[in-house]
Amino acid sequence: MKRGKVNITTLGCSKNLVDSEMLLNQLDLNGFEVVHDSLDNDSNIVILNTCGFILDAKEESINSILNYVEDRKNGKLDKLLVMGCLSARYKEDLQNEIPEVDKFYGKFDYKEIVQDLNANFFENKMYHRWKTTPAHYSHLKISEGCNRHCSFCAIPQFTGIHKSRSMESLLDEAKELVSSGVKELLIIAQDLSYYGIDMYGESKLAELVDRLADIEGLEWIRLHYAYPSKFPMDLLKVIRERDNVANYLDLPLQHITDHMLGRMRRKINKEETSKLIETIRNEVPGIALRTTFLVGHPGETEEDFDELKAFVSEYKFDRLGVFSYSDEDDTYAFKMYEDDVPQDMKHERADELMELQQGISAERNRSFIGKTLKVLVDREERDFFVGRTEYDSPEVDGEVLIEKSDAIEIGQFHQITITGSNEFDLVGKVKL
Repeated sequence: MKRGKVNITTLGCSKNLVDSEMLLNQLDLNGFEVVHDSLDNDSNIVILNTCGFILDAKEESINSILNYVEDRKNGKLDKLLVMGCLSARYKEDLQNEIPEVDKFYGKFDYKEIVQDLNANFFENKMYHRWKTTPAHYSHLKISEGCNRHCSFCAIPQFTGIHKSRSMESLLDEAKELVSSGVKELLIIAQDLSYYGIDMYGESKLAELVDRLADIEGLEWIRLHYAYPSKFPMDLLKVIRERDNVANYLDLPLQHITDHMLGRMRRKINKEETSKLIETIRNEVPGIALRTTFLVGHPGETEEDFDELKAFVSEYKFDRLGVFSYSDEDDTYAFKMYEDDVPQDMKHERADELMELQQGISAERNRSFIGKTLKVLVDREERDFFVGRTEYDSPEVDGEVLIEKSDAIEIGQFHQITITGSNEFDLVGKVKL
């Protein structure tokens, strides 16, 4: 007998999504009907998994809580529970300000949530998940927390120190996912580069990826969020030599001038960063590099920004994201620096950097016209199928818009001939 309907709504990053999937599975095992990010108003319990990374994310989380509070007041909900990063960071304040929420939890309080719903927590199913992504891809979170303490980042405050999962448990989870139909694994963590150091005394990322690549049926392994300082160089050989490790690496750099890297406490300088990028590209020819930059950090001058633009123009990243700095409580930058870059200037710099990247991306995409690429088809839309090459991660990167054909199957790989492009996406048709 079903015990009620639970809608878990997830805000923020893919790491939060994995947390929601774990909790969804626990509730499903207990006989609850579970849905994710449902827009229907037929759930009697809502669990909101919040994000607390930057100002915009915090505002989105607060607005979402308040929207559900209205449903709670109007009797449309029996319970409203809030978990995740924002809840972990500001639990006491939120309890005082929004008492209509039945309970606020930390980021990892899965067991407490399940027990508060008068259900059993299955320890032996801890890492089993009720998948929310398409059947053919999934995330694999290999660690929690972070030991880096960058000036602008509050994440270590609510995730704690870096904690790697054991390699064997990760391999077991990956095998189970692949046996269920997953063809692509997105390897995620706050800091991939640190994997294994706390547990094994040295970085074990390369070994983990190499062993994952041995799993029969796993066709793509994709790496997200590798920290540039003390990057595990032995990983490059694995990417180069293992056919099912995608030629793709997400390497957030945040800035490039020695002045800003120092103020950001990144523990790397411009020369070391440039050498790292050149080594990666030499060791893995054709690799797609995704990065992220933060503009408007306290102390960023016009000279710093001009140097950053010149760097982006020179190194031509395949994918690039930009954030504007916002003061985050209790971070090093919040306590030690004055937020001295005007808000409109932050936005102008972000827009200028993204405009520069759009030109780079458009040029890169044009280079694929006439080539035939291996594409994983994610979904069908009204006028075309939508897929991705190994150079593109779901949700954050470009896509391939594929001419309709009876030969195409969602969740399968196809050889697609590229016939056109724009700044973001490729256009193609199946090679018959």
